[in-house]
Amino acid sequence: MHYLLMYDLVPDYLERRATYRDAHLQCAWAAVARGELLLAGALADPTDGAVLLFQGDSPDVAEAFARADPYVLAGLVTHWRVRAWTTVVGEGATHPVR
Repeated sequence: MHYLLMYDLVPDYLERRATYRDAHLQCAWAAVARGELLLAGALADPTDGAVLLFQGDSPDVAEAFARADPYVLAGLVTHWRVRAWTTVVGEGATHPVR
């Protein structure tokens, strides 16, 4: 199953993220290496949110990532939520429909 971790970011996120970016990216790449995180990045124009795509049997992995994310701990993320995403089209779709 796929899970979307969605972040709402502080208005001055771009100005404040530098201090925490290396630690955040280390966490993200570690999740990639474990096969949990597929894609991630901030939304653009405006940069007011971010989306991280996880795969797993439950939302637990995405929730654990958020709870430990340096951006969340530093207050750059004002709110986060995890949603199950039923993917039906594409090479990695978990429920392909033709």
